[in-house]
Amino acid sequence: MGITAAAMGDEVYVVFAFEALRQLVRGSFGLAHSERERTELARAEGLGVPTPARMLEEARALGARLIACDTTVRICGFTPQELEGTLDEVMGLASMWRLTEGARVLAL
Repeated sequence: MGITAAAMGDEVYVVFAFEALRQLVRGSFGLAHSERERTELARAEGLGVPTPARMLEEARALGARLIACDTTVRICGFTPQELEGTLDEVMGLASMWRLTEGARVLAL
């Protein structure tokens, strides 16, 4: 969804929290972690669908921004400085809330 929105010129923010944030930092975002996920990943591969990590790269190349809440980053045991380059920005929850004003929000 983010790739499509970014390709259409919309402003896109992908918010990472908790396990998704940890996986992004570890470089394991989008990898299969269960038998069901391995099956789904194989099925997607067979259909020629890019991996989740690749889709995230493509969305980012189209202007999507990867962000996380400062408090969540610290709860996960990271510092904002450690995530420079991995994320585009670490911001306070109030700032993230302001980004949603008038926005379409998709939570998965």
